[in-house]
Amino acid sequence: MGLIAALPEIDKKRYSVFVMHEKSEKLIPEHKHTKGQLSYVEGGIAYITVDTHTYVVPARHYFWIPQGMTHVLRIGHSATVLRSLYFYSHDDIVHPFYTTLGIYPASELLIQMINFTERWDGRHVTERDTNFEFLVALKNILPQQNSRSLPIAIPITDDEQVQKIIRYLERNMGEKLSLKGISRHFNRSERSMSRLFQANLHMSFLQFLKTIRMIKAIELIVKTHRPIGDIAAAVGYLSISAFSDAFREFTDARPTDFRKT
Repeated sequence: MGLIAALPEIDKKRYSVFVMHEKSEKLIPEHKHTKGQLSYVEGGIAYITVDTHTYVVPARHYFWIPQGMTHVLRIGHSATVLRSLYFYSHDDIVHPFYTTLGIYPASELLIQMINFTERWDGRHVTERDTNFEFLVALKNILPQQNSRSLPIAIPITDDEQVQKIIRYLERNMGEKLSLKGISRHFNRSERSMSRLFQANLHMSFLQFLKTIRMIKAIELIVKTHRPIGDIAAAVGYLSISAFSDAFREFTDARPTDFRKT
């Protein structure tokens, strides 16, 4: 059973944990469920779109989506395995973790625990099942595993002019891009361009450019074997050290360490 086919099944038993391990490259259209979703991304990248933002979930990270939150899920690499547990939500008020969207690096302990659940793949597990306490314990340790969510999110907009500018930035990411140069290219003043980004994306031009560069860098590190220096140049950094510092600011890890995982 694929994840799309399993969506109606997830909420059938209120107090259960529904387990789904799937290797795929697909788009899961907008949906929500009455259970909290824990998903571990193994070997690729996932993207979660909620309202006006798309969040990037790199390999060896997990995400938590609170019950009732409408979202779109895109699995962006054919090697990605998404290991998902949909937890009962009647006790979610015990900790703020369970009511907030979050993306976190996965510890070895959590990875092993999630992998262990593959024995229940495609099933509802309830308190009547042997080892249900294991799943209860897994949910209970989540708030203690990490204190800070990975803040890699890119805003989206329906504004056609902004979309045109974004496509240009993405196509020319390896070039020397600046507010002045982009404004001139699109026949706008720098002030007008700045206002356009703030009004539609709620971040500055430079913040947005840095964000899409880091997201592209993550994709290249995960999906290819290209040297870090080549990746730095491909996303517009002339200095490997400057690229490494920027990457660490976004992910809490150096590019070389990130690749090792």
